[in-house]
Amino acid sequence: MFFPITEKNVSLSQGPDPKTSIQTERNVQKFDPQAMNYFLEGSRERSELLKSLTQQMERDPILFTDGSYYDLTKDQLREFTATKINRLSRYLEGESIEVFNKRMSLVSIFDTGLSTRIFVNLGLFLSCIKGNGTAEQLKYWSEDKHTNKIKGIYGCFAMTELAHGSNVAGLETTATFDKANDEFVINTPHIGATKWWIGGAAHSATHCTVFARLIVDGKDYGVKTFVVPLRDSNHDLMPGVTVGDIGAKMGRDGVDNGWIQFSSVRIPRFFMLQKFCKVSREGEVVLPPLEQLSYLALMGGRVVMVLDSYRMLARVSTIALRYAIGRRQFKGDNVDPDDEEALETQLLDYPLHQQRLFPYLAAAYVFSAGALRIEKTIGETTSFLDKAVQSNDQAGIMKSIVAMKSLFVDSGSLKSTATWLAAEGIDQCRQACGGHGYSSYNGFGKAYNDWVVQCTWEGDNNVLAMNISRSLIKHVLALEDSGKAVQGSSDFLNRVKEYTGSGANKVILDNANDITDLSRFIKALEVAIIRLSHETAKIVRKEKFDFVGAELVNLSKLKAHHYVLGEYIKRVDSHDDESLKPYLYDLGRVYAATIVLEKFSGIFLTFNVASTSAITDLAKIAIPQLCKKIRPNVVGLTDSFQMSDMMINAAIGNYDGDIYENYFDLVKQLNPPAKDKAPYSAALEAMLNRPTIDERERFEKTIETGKILSK
Repeated sequence: MFFPITEKNVSLSQGPDPKTSIQTERNVQKFDPQAMNYFLEGSRERSELLKSLTQQMERDPILFTDGSYYDLTKDQLREFTATKINRLSRYLEGESIEVFNKRMSLVSIFDTGLSTRIFVNLGLFLSCIKGNGTAEQLKYWSEDKHTNKIKGIYGCFAMTELAHGSNVAGLETTATFDKANDEFVINTPHIGATKWWIGGAAHSATHCTVFARLIVDGKDYGVKTFVVPLRDSNHDLMPGVTVGDIGAKMGRDGVDNGWIQFSSVRIPRFFMLQKFCKVSREGEVVLPPLEQLSYLALMGGRVVMVLDSYRMLARVSTIALRYAIGRRQFKGDNVDPDDEEALETQLLDYPLHQQRLFPYLAAAYVFSAGALRIEKTIGETTSFLDKAVQSNDQAGIMKSIVAMKSLFVDSGSLKSTATWLAAEGIDQCRQACGGHGYSSYNGFGKAYNDWVVQCTWEGDNNVLAMNISRSLIKHVLALEDSGKAVQGSSDFLNRVKEYTGSGANKVILDNANDITDLSRFIKALEVAIIRLSHETAKIVRKEKFDFVGAELVNLSKLKAHHYVLGEYIKRVDSHDDESLKPYLYDLGRVYAATIVLEKFSGIFLTFNVASTSAITDLAKIAIPQLCKKIRPNVVGLTDSFQMSDMMINAAIGNYDGDIYENYFDLVKQLNPPAKDKAPYSAALEAMLNRPTIDERERFEKTIETGKILSK
């Protein structure tokens, strides 16, 4: 007699076979995922480099990560992270910072605590010095001290305080110039000025870049930047420096976030970063041409977060979509009800499931283009500014400032919108995986807890969005009042008269065909921004900016969507592989229809950018048809991210699609069934095997005792 068995477990019946489902779909893909990855990463060379870096780290016994990562305690994570930093420093010794940054972009997918601790030193600390220090100061602190090789000293970035975060101009730590001794005295005047959330401060950092109020001869010149040593070569705290650990957080436990208080800590005058703001030996102060230049260090961080948003959405959408292909649940409308042998329906064949997940898959693709573009633009602009400063080219400096103002808008709107959308995507992908999505071993929980800090740090998203959109409103006001033209990526605002007033009723999107016409959709986005900006500006004329906070946040989001979708279309249009374009355009259409129009339909309707018939067609025609086109290509589109199983680190998201065997094996490996008694078993046994209440009361209240005592 024949008894069927599964591969790994003795059984009397054949179990589910999700592995075959995903392999069957993979075999019929019509494009090359590797070629698609060349598009996602910007070039063949960059893609191949990332693949080789991934292979190195997968084979490295210290950097390799698996499911046990989810069981580590905070103390274990911190210790392990320090060991990994040591290991990564050896790679940095032999490769350029450009290559190492790409390595860290990959590390951020599977070990955010590790990437953060290194980024605080190489990114924030050194970027602050590069952005605010002279060429000599940068060389000294970066190269001469070997900080750029994670050696000698280790830096942190002391901006935020216990009572001030997003309002950097309101920081209260002081740096008072002592003219007699040619020193600055760094001081924490009260508890609210305690530096807070400072990554690396608790245990790692030897130095920090401190944002403090410059006080010279009793005059407050606003917040400037200083290098302040925290620990000596024995790693002992410097006199006057007090630090502590801020304790438990939602996530990123591998990062030693700390607090710092300075009690009249003296530093030499030349420890002030003096690229733009200068203090002479005699106490003469030269202020920068634009105060915001002091915050250039944040711009690089914003680029990193947009790139991280792409990779995070790629990771979680891959997990959820692979699971949705392998998982079968109920017998849907695509199953013959009379076929008793028919398999249950794959989750991904339910239209609702497609509409839940495909937007985040599309967003990953679109963000990849936006991230690469803003990275290139910031690199070019800062390089031009540095050359202008070095040569004292005032015209070049002013030209750079104009470009920087546009970059502040673009990078700020992208940072807030991308990190918000990634946070939303992580949770929606988790929910789409049902109960198994709640397991730590499938990655979503730690991903979410580690991720959402990005919606807060380096600019709280709402505050950042409002500040960005203030610039747009000021552009509109200046255009209307004096005809001053808008430059940069917001130059479409110059058409404000065309689409307001007598042109306020011009409808751009009128049906499903208009929605899926990407060039027309970009125009619709511009008109929506123009009309919302125009109406918001009218309110600002009567009220204050605080009165229009909600409108400002929406404007920032629309501006970000305009930027990334526009850059995505440009990249697809110019891409040299024609075979990929149909799939890429469809993803752009999904993004436009779901992430933008569906979420902002109220604005599009209110300002007559889209007709009611268009919004009706959106739900009934456009989105269902787009999902139907994406569905056959899901395996190829997720494989195109070229994420290894180690980087995904989710048992239900492995490449082979064997979701149940992989998940069950990992659970048994990390929680051996042979350990069937808990460390706290004694408490359970004491509860279950406790004596009766009569026994515990020594039988003093029984009927028998009563008879004895009543005699």
